[in-house]
Amino acid sequence: MDATMTEPTEPGSPAPAPEPVTGKPAKPKKKEDSFLVFIVKLALIVIVFRSFVFSPFNIPSESMLPGLENGDYLLAAKWPYGYSRYSLPWSVPLIPQRIFAHQPERGDVVIFKAPPTNEVDYIKRVIGLPGDQIQVIGGVLHINGAAVPKQRIADLELRVTPNTHCYLPQFEATRPDGTPVCHYPQYHETLPNGRSYDVLDLGRTPQDDTPPILVPEGRLFLMGDNRDNSLDSRFPAVANEGIGLVPEDNLVGRATVMMWSTDGSSKWLEPWTWFTSARWRRIGRTF
Repeated sequence: MDATMTEPTEPGSPAPAPEPVTGKPAKPKKKEDSFLVFIVKLALIVIVFRSFVFSPFNIPSESMLPGLENGDYLLAAKWPYGYSRYSLPWSVPLIPQRIFAHQPERGDVVIFKAPPTNEVDYIKRVIGLPGDQIQVIGGVLHINGAAVPKQRIADLELRVTPNTHCYLPQFEATRPDGTPVCHYPQYHETLPNGRSYDVLDLGRTPQDDTPPILVPEGRLFLMGDNRDNSLDSRFPAVANEGIGLVPEDNLVGRATVMMWSTDGSSKWLEPWTWFTSARWRRIGRTF
């Protein structure tokens, strides 16, 4: 059996040099963070993301039909109009005034804190900017004295679901297969800057005729696309009755992309209904 032999050393002679170490010394193991620290870090990342990048919002009403339906969930970009206390969770007053402020464009769909309480998130379309004169005459929108083109298109057909009910019995209808639906008169509008979108006009209502309103500096005139079922800038800022002219500082974000939509028929204890209730055709739509 072979063995490795070591030459004997003479008395008084120096000991042989040790063999060089080829491997790197092992680094001490880093102490693992506790689960609580991980949760705190994750919460901070989520708060920063929601405050300054994107934040989710849900649509609880039909005031923005046909573009937005009850049960839609969308992401709003937080940076386009700057940041204020309303950008932060619970409107924490850490930002005394709006910073990196930018004015929205006509036609933008915006999320904002609704006057007069400035507590509830609303979503409407920007119609009038500071210096504009806005008036509705016979259901036709006028900006600075010029009528906004309004073209009749095919009716909007919405299937009746737990999230969708017909506004009035006169709009109720039935498909050949027996499915109950709502039929609403629909129009296509084009703003002076070229932005176009569809609106609903359900008939003559008091808000179809308004006095001319001059939008002052720092304010916006906002309207819902469902013109006869929207409490917007045509109504004074009274809780649950209107929003008046909205301060630009109340802006929270700009609607960007649809991330989910449900017809309201899902049940928590029946997971398969989470998928059968989804309105897949709406997911991914941009604004």
